Amino acid sequence: MKITAVKLYILEHPERKGSGHRLVQVPNLRRIQYTHKGVPSRQPARQAFIEVLTDAGIAGRCTTGMSPGQVEILRNQVLGENPMHRERLYQMLHKGTRWVYQPPGWFGDFDNCLWDIAGKVAGLPVYALIGRVRERFPVYLTGGDGTVEDYLQAIEQGREMGIDAYKFHSYKGGKADIPILQQVREAVGPDYVLIHDPVCSYTLREAIEVGHVMEALDFVWLEEPFHEQKMNLYQELCGELTIPVMATEMLMHDIGLSSQWLIHGATDRLRVNARHGTTQVLKLAHFAELYGTNVELNGQGGLFGLLHAHLGCCIENTDFYEYFSTTPDGSRRQGEDWGMVNAPLITEGHIGPPDEPGWGATWDEARFRSLVAAEY
Repeated sequence: MKITAVKLYILEHPERKGSGHRLVQVPNLRRIQYTHKGVPSRQPARQAFIEVLTDAGIAGRCTTGMSPGQVEILRNQVLGENPMHRERLYQMLHKGTRWVYQPPGWFGDFDNCLWDIAGKVAGLPVYALIGRVRERFPVYLTGGDGTVEDYLQAIEQGREMGIDAYKFHSYKGGKADIPILQQVREAVGPDYVLIHDPVCSYTLREAIEVGHVMEALDFVWLEEPFHEQKMNLYQELCGELTIPVMATEMLMHDIGLSSQWLIHGATDRLRVNARHGTTQVLKLAHFAELYGTNVELNGQGGLFGLLHAHLGCCIENTDFYEYFSTTPDGSRRQGEDWGMVNAPLITEGHIGPPDEPGWGATWDEARFRSLVAAEY
């Protein structure tokens, strides 16, 4: 079997506009700190997909953030190669990244297409190729910056889906966040799972103070309290706290840097996302396992949750799937917008992959093709 083509499709939604972000300064702090707010775009909503075709008539497809230029670079390397030689292609593209002048992890969705092809050739779901460790994967609900009332409302919406875990986003600074965390813990009781992500909003002192409060309140982890470039501060923070610190969300595309942060005690858990490739996620998961710690899957994951649903069920050292919608069919509806009709649902607070070969995506191909605005 040989790769005959690599295609990039840019789809545009006929009814929805895209969105972006505008930086805004955080008020009431004795320092200059920024967060962001959403802003509408004049452009239609867009979604890109990469597809790898073979001479056997078997293709792999995945959502992607790759650019037309990156896909052209990829073609120069992989046309005529055997798509079943995933490790060889991973090593070539990973070690060759410097020589094609791309950021680490740039070819991840191509790797995901190869896993899709392998599953279809074998007649097995990807989770079966890797080896399943759980039937379904527990979910935590992620919410935006808000008030105590906002957080409790979101937690109640999660409970209606059977979700018993919630992650704060709060960008108000440590002094303002401490009473919020205390009040929410008191409201939800001692057994509810709580996580906190201030997204680079703290100083080291604030992170230490908030971290100790979170330890007393039995939170699961503290995520990205300040910018990842400050490795020395993260080493100090990890040495001070007993609660796990997770610090590599903006480094997770780079398997080398991520591993170095764990080696040097600057993070206690690793962030991963399958958009940088399933092969890379598995390598980091095994590496973290040998260090006695976890990788945690960031965000929805490719194919509107399918990739992370598979990986969460075959990586033992990970705790939760990250979910953003307030309804159990949020990802399903999002996928349907672009022609994928079976994105995973949240059932009893868990997510699970389909049993079909490869990633198991089912397509309304006519819908998909009708939305293609550009093909490269």
